[in-house]
Amino acid sequence: MEQDTTRELLKKQTASDHLANERTMLAWVRTGIGIIAFGFAVVKFSLFIRQLSLALGGNMVRPRGYSSEIGIALVGIGTLTILLSYLRYRRTEHQLNEGDYHHSPLLIQLITGSIFIIGIALLIYLVLTA
Repeated sequence: MEQDTTRELLKKQTASDHLANERTMLAWVRTGIGIIAFGFAVVKFSLFIRQLSLALGGNMVRPRGYSSEIGIALVGIGTLTILLSYLRYRRTEHQLNEGDYHHSPLLIQLITGSIFIIGIALLIYLVLTA
C-alpha cells in the first residue's frame, strides 16, 4: 500500500515537472517573439525617418547608421531563442523521463549576452546619430 502511494506521488511530481518544462519553453518562445518584434521595429525605424522627412516636405534624408543591421541581428537572436528553447525543452523532457535532471544556464547566458551586446550597439548608434 505504501509503495503504491509513493508511485502515485512520483507520477504526480513527474507530470507537474513536465508541465513546468512546457511552461518554461512557452515563456522562452514569447521572449523570442518579443525580440523579433523589437528587431523588426528597429529595421523599420530608418524607413519611418525617410517617410517622415518626405511628409514634412524636405528632401529625402538617408539616415546614417546601422539600424538595419542591428534590427536584423535582433530578429536572428529572437529566432535562435525559439529554436534553442525547443532544444532545451526536448533535452529537459528526456532528462525528466530518465529521472536524471541537470540544470544548464547556457540558454540564459547566450540570450542575455547577445541582447546585451546588441543593446550596447543600439545605444552607441543612438548616441552617434543624436
